Amino acid sequence: MTDRNLYELDLSRVEFNRACGGNQGGGDDTETCVTLGRVDHGVFALGDSKRPDREPLLFTAEELTDAGIDPARFGLSV
Repeated sequence: MTDRNLYELDLSRVEFNRACGGNQGGGDDTETCVTLGRVDHGVFALGDSKRPDREPLLFTAEELTDAGIDPARFGLSV
């Protein structure tokens, strides 16, 4: 757990990678996908590929692990 406010971090240079669930189509715009990008060492931004205008949720690496989200699925390392 961290004492810093993750939502004060600058997201302007975050590069998001997409992972899809395979439930609707083959990776096109109808498929349910999430995006994940590294914000800072140990901090990740999780977004929705269908709603890129929405602010992503921010998590520490520990929180992602606790939620069962593996950054490796997005081509990222912890």
